[in-house]
Order: sequence, then C-alpha cells, then structure tokens
Amino acid sequence: MNKQELVETLLHDKQAGIETKAAAERAVNAVLGGIESGLKKDGMVQLIGFGTFAIKNRAARKGRNPSTGEEIKIKASKTVGFKAGAGLKETAKKSKAK
Repeated sequence: MNKQELVETLLHDKQAGIETKAAAERAVNAVLGGIESGLKKDGMVQLIGFGTFAIKNRAARKGRNPSTGEEIKIKASKTVGFKAGAGLKETAKKSKAK
C-alpha cells in the first residue's frame, strides 16, 4: 500500500467520517507530519498497539564501492527505526502470506 492507497482507504472508512479526498489527504499528511515532529522533538513516537518509531545512531563502518570493489569509509549517521507493537504483530500473524 502506498500513500495514495492509504488516502483512499481513509476516504472509504465510515468511522473516519471524511467525505472528500482532499480532507483524507490532509489527515494522512497531518499524521505523518506529527510523527516527523515527534521524532525531531523527542527522538521517539510511540503509538500503543501499533508500534514505536525511534531515532537510531549508526556507527561509522567500512564498506565497498559496488562498481569498483574499492573499500570506502561510511560516516556515522542517524536513521529512523520502527518496532512493531503487539497489535500490529497479531495482525501480521493473521494476514495472508504471499
């Protein structure tokens, strides 16, 4: 599922009460923006039953240039990690495997 499909899902969800595609897109953007703001402010966003987004530090390491095979240094960096919550894990167990 991509962002546009998520907007369509929200639009067709009777509980959401959203009547236009533009409103559904604003709602999705607001949630994503909130997650981004929470990561910037606190370094973590926890959604009980769904999961936790957290900033993680990656150590500097050595790698290889795939085209030349030459060894290169990769700088330390930050990334966002996600750990699924119990509710999401349960949903994954029940889903169809492809």
